Amino acid sequence: IFGSISIPAVLGTLALWIVIFIILYKGVKRIGKVVALTVPIPTILLLILTIRGITLPGAIDGLNYFLTPDFSQLTNVSVWLSAYAQVFFSLSLAQGIMITYASYLKKKSDITNNACIAAFADAGTSFFAGFTVFSIVGYLAANQGVSIQNLGIAGPELIFITYPTAITLLPAAAVLFGIIFYFALLTFGIDSAFSMIEPMTNSVHQKWDMSKTKATAILCCIGFLLSLLFTAGNGLYLLEILDHFIAEFGLVTIGLLECILLGWFVPIKLFRKHANKTSDFTIGIWWDILIKIIIPTILILLLILSAINNILYPYQNYPWWLIVIIGVIPLLTITFLSIFFMKVSAPREEKNHA
Repeated sequence: IFGSISIPAVLGTLALWIVIFIILYKGVKRIGKVVALTVPIPTILLLILTIRGITLPGAIDGLNYFLTPDFSQLTNVSVWLSAYAQVFFSLSLAQGIMITYASYLKKKSDITNNACIAAFADAGTSFFAGFTVFSIVGYLAANQGVSIQNLGIAGPELIFITYPTAITLLPAAAVLFGIIFYFALLTFGIDSAFSMIEPMTNSVHQKWDMSKTKATAILCCIGFLLSLLFTAGNGLYLLEILDHFIAEFGLVTIGLLECILLGWFVPIKLFRKHANKTSDFTIGIWWDILIKIIIPTILILLLILSAINNILYPYQNYPWWLIVIIGVIPLLTITFLSIFFMKVSAPREEKNHA
């Protein structure tokens, strides 16, 4: 299943988890400094690569392919499933990240405005990045004399083909920009990793009355051990399966439960009133309706369609036994562990009851 272990990949993974631990150990202020340093660099690089990409022969064909809507795809279930999975991942929804970082804000922070800025900035960056990717895709298709549909580039390999190609075609300092690109890619991965570990660290710290340093060390060790599964020869394929099931089922299920909890079991009006007091943007009662009815209905429908689609058409035609082992079992395991840890009494809770 896994293939042979790659020692360089193992060492690289170990180094990354050590870096992640150090960043989290230094605390939130240091995390803010790391993000502030790493975010502007790829943005500037993206602008440079986009300018270069749209000047290449064949770029217009790629941009036409990117910007020309195909309304017939609106009836394609797979398109909707991929879209909501991308949104959940890109905005870090239902992962505890937003909740954790929001807890570090001042009490009167403008949460509504911050949420709007984050959403529009994310969507804008993704749209802008499409100009880079598809201009290069158009160039590659023209260079090989094939149509864009028959180019055969998709999935994770897309970024490792289009962006390096754009860098090699820069008129000057290609090596320097190549180093910057891979450094930016590395820092993006690290940023994503420690933002996922931070909510779990806080949960363990608060529930089990464990020091944040110890909780961070334990979770980083577990993360490293689990990461070893993907350092083998077939690691990329296994990661693709796991990523698919977490995005289409895991995150959406958590998002659904959050909506049900906030909409029906807590006074959601209090959240809306608090947000309106601290923001220039007023949220109306429509927000309550979205959280209580519309969004849960959409998520339930998408989960049902996703389940049917995955049963009828196994993901990427992988064998069922592999999908069950790598995709289904981890999801069920995480679910049962989450329920177990919620039910088990923690030392801090026992003290409070006493």
